[in-house]
Amino acid sequence: MDDTTKANSTVWPGGSPHIGESAERSRTITSEDIERFSELSGDYNPLHYDETVAEKTKFGEIVVQGGVTTSILNALVAEDLPGPGSVFLNVNWDFTAPVRPGDTIVGRIEVTAVRDDKPITELLTTVTRDDGTRALDGTALCYTMPIADAD
Repeated sequence: MDDTTKANSTVWPGGSPHIGESAERSRTITSEDIERFSELSGDYNPLHYDETVAEKTKFGEIVVQGGVTTSILNALVAEDLPGPGSVFLNVNWDFTAPVRPGDTIVGRIEVTAVRDDKPITELLTTVTRDDGTRALDGTALCYTMPIADAD
């Protein structure tokens, strides 16, 4: 076992992710997602609810909140890669196209760097609509802590 493997085995709760490793999830966005996010966040912007207002904007129709779009990335980080115990330390996201109710989005993350001294992972992040349009591009920095088993 080399020094890097030793460091990773003691630093990373479930083993170190590897550069180039990736994960994806998809989900169809609904009007109910907008409603639930509004209840949680207090964001009742008319762009998310009022078709007459939304039609007069450059979007031309109702769009979901950015938090709904990015939530798929939260699930990927917390559940898939790096996995349970992981939280965002920093995100840098560009919203490049709107997501609308009825769109199926695919969130994708790819590991671009892994620290040996701390359980920190750098990720490339994207969200793509089912029509192939990229809705979000960016990066994220995550920290992974051990999760104690519930007895």
